[in-house]
Amino acid sequence: MRRFRVRRSGALRGSLTVPGDKSIGHRALLFASLAEGASRIRGLSNGLDNHATRGALEAMGVRFQTNEADTTVEGVGLFGLKMPKSSLDCGNSGTTMRLLAGIVSAQKFGVRLVGDASLSSRPMRRIVEPLRARGAHIAGVRGKTEGEHYAPLSIAPLIDGESLTGLRYESPIASAQVKSCLLLSGLYADGPTTVYEPLLSRDHTERMMLALGVPLSSAGTISVLDPAGWVRRWDGFDWTVPGDLSSAAFFLVAGAIVEGSEIEIEGVGTNPTRTGILDALRQARASIELVPRGDGAGNEPVARLVSRHDRIAPVRVGGEIVTRMIDEVPILCALAACAEGRTDIRDAEELRAKESDRLSTMASTLRAFGVDVVELQDGLTIHGMQRGAGRWLTPATVNAHGDHRIAMTAVVLGLVADGESIVEDVACVETSFPGFAERLRALGADLVEEEVEA
Repeated sequence: MRRFRVRRSGALRGSLTVPGDKSIGHRALLFASLAEGASRIRGLSNGLDNHATRGALEAMGVRFQTNEADTTVEGVGLFGLKMPKSSLDCGNSGTTMRLLAGIVSAQKFGVRLVGDASLSSRPMRRIVEPLRARGAHIAGVRGKTEGEHYAPLSIAPLIDGESLTGLRYESPIASAQVKSCLLLSGLYADGPTTVYEPLLSRDHTERMMLALGVPLSSAGTISVLDPAGWVRRWDGFDWTVPGDLSSAAFFLVAGAIVEGSEIEIEGVGTNPTRTGILDALRQARASIELVPRGDGAGNEPVARLVSRHDRIAPVRVGGEIVTRMIDEVPILCALAACAEGRTDIRDAEELRAKESDRLSTMASTLRAFGVDVVELQDGLTIHGMQRGAGRWLTPATVNAHGDHRIAMTAVVLGLVADGESIVEDVACVETSFPGFAERLRALGADLVEEEVEA
């Protein structure tokens, strides 16, 4: 088993880049594979999730060539995918499984989508039911919750004369994966696809479709893809994937809470549907500087971000801001632990269906560091520690439970705790952020990664 040992750090200083945004990377790989002609993608994450998407596409006949700087994809066109010889392994990536399901549901061949134990425990009814409503032959397996669908997902082929139909779907949750699954399936449908969300989720898919000439329109939380008169094709492209804001968030918070720190991160994606963490940091009166740097893949805005240590105020977040920072809630908890007062996080029940139950796992992690926290069904109440009042974080030994965001958040907490902390079960970090530990050490962190017997 792999673990981190981390000690309270002196000032963290320096500049870095972070891996490419894996959400954008997934979509860039999918759109390049369905393009007509070659595409060039720079800045892809080297994490396991994007590799899962690439591997599934390769299994369906798409050819890739990678060097140190970029990846070339030989697109097969919208109707050029081939039947794989075996199941498509999505690894730990819910995005891979849910987005691929939208595409392969429209094919004339059958597919089985499988994943690891963690992915196989995540809910899939949210895509199975709307795909069935438009004519797809898709089913999951039973699991811990009655009536829910879980991976593996089995998708039977459409027979001659069958096609996916138009769809009007009101999603009960704001989910970019659900929305993207349905819009991708809508590329093949014989009528319009209309998706309504209660709140606006990240819009990477919509931006890319618009950049490629797909007949999509969006207004607030409503997206409509109407293929009438469309040629159902697009040419290859040359895109650069921006740095992942979710990965940058760990360094932004570390810079804010470690005394004397100043950390600069270049080339980070700052899509407004993803910047809830920046809004939360500003609400906490953290010293965050944003300098625009143009656009990346699919007209995604890019910026240089600088984080400097300052006193942290408590925050209250919920509603649409949590939707725009759902993956960053764990690291917001680390910020809250160092705030001067009570932080309330609400409307985050979706975190119970991630790689771990992140609300429960973060509550136990914070308590291990001596933080007073109350776990609610949809969030957390966190009472920040105040060094000046004689209370501060104590060193802890915690288990990440195979969840990369919990592991990295615990490391950041360890940077400010008084002593040495141990974070166990951290091999999962390679899923999303290869080189995380090396980057922290380059900034001055006292962090050691080691193998121990399980």
